[in-house]
Amino acid sequence: MANALYPPWKQSLLAGDTNADLDNDTATDGPYCWLIDTGTYTYSSAHQFVSSLTGTVGTEQRLTGPTVTSGTFDGSDLTYTAVSGNSVEALVIGRKNSGANTTWRLVAYIDTSVTGLPVTPNSGNITVTWNASGVFTL
Repeated sequence: MANALYPPWKQSLLAGDTNADLDNDTATDGPYCWLIDTGTYTYSSAHQFVSSLTGTVGTEQRLTGPTVTSGTFDGSDLTYTAVSGNSVEALVIGRKNSGANTTWRLVAYIDTSVTGLPVTPNSGNITVTWNASGVFTL
């Protein structure tokens, strides 16, 4: 699978739906990233909400300081601490809100051109460093 933006998120963004924007930065609202074991989760263009994710490894991390500039989304680099469990081959970015995970939109599936992936957790830290030009551009 190549990197992809989830089509339902793009539709929600174009329609101006609630909780589709990525530049919120609060404790309950904003972009988050999940480590994914592709042996357990398979990307589907029909997936819309985080409740569809399986195969998550470790605890999701919030991208602080998210920015959207000239169509490019960017946010903080991430450090997942003391990660154990299955191998990690992909990342999924989603947009959390104060509701249930059945309302947290899936945004991006990233499995190519990620430095350090795949990785097998060994109870150490896993660091995600985004490209200097941003996470993705529309």
